[in-house]
Amino acid sequence: MPPRRPRNSEYFDLTHTVLPLRGLPREHEGTVVAQLSDLHVGTGTPSRRIRAAIRAVNRAKPDLVFLTGDFVTHVRYPLPLIPEVLEGLEPPTYAVLGNHDHFVGAREVRASLVRLGYVVLQNEHAVVTVRDRPLSLIGVDDAVTHHDDVSRSFRDAPRDGTRLVLAHAPTTARDLPEDAGLACFSGHTHGGQLHVKRLTARISAALGQPYLRGLYSVRDNWLYVNRGLAFGRGSLVPRIDSEPEVALFELRAA
Repeated sequence: MPPRRPRNSEYFDLTHTVLPLRGLPREHEGTVVAQLSDLHVGTGTPSRRIRAAIRAVNRAKPDLVFLTGDFVTHVRYPLPLIPEVLEGLEPPTYAVLGNHDHFVGAREVRASLVRLGYVVLQNEHAVVTVRDRPLSLIGVDDAVTHHDDVSRSFRDAPRDGTRLVLAHAPTTARDLPEDAGLACFSGHTHGGQLHVKRLTARISAALGQPYLRGLYSVRDNWLYVNRGLAFGRGSLVPRIDSEPEVALFELRAA
């Protein structure tokens, strides 16, 4: 399917990825997950792009929605906009916080999301019933600001079945249990933001961030790095070869 590019500042790519998971229960075959990341409400992202993304997610009718951090940027004034701009996601929605949320006000960001009925996981897990079978969600807090605690996140969580991880920083995937049949959903990098083929990846890896965009195998688990919705057309910060993204996933048995 060609990428969706709504007019003007609403544009984004709508991507589709099949995730083959070992040990996926029969009931979870074909489960659909939607992910939005790095929304940077306020001047960072045109509100109508976020609203268009929410409409696209609802049209896809996913079983779950993940929000993987950075709801704000550097200043506090966009905080009251979060409930207005992010309302309306229809399926069960789960979120983790990003580094900018901790910079600006993690407590206020969390409270805004909770008021919308979204569940915020900070180094904790939740078990949700999807298609008549329990599914485990593990939410790891932000590693960039050193609020992450992987061991605490997995404490008392089921050790088998479908287990999906939310973590803003992609490097969190290196700390997850090895070869555990996990799929980790992250953001943070904006796909490199100003992406120059090979050069951006080399610089990013040298700075300790080897995961820029798309799907990776890390310690025999899956990691997907979402390019996020922020910046680019309609904002003061450009994007080059790194279009904003709304990501859809289909779970399949490996």
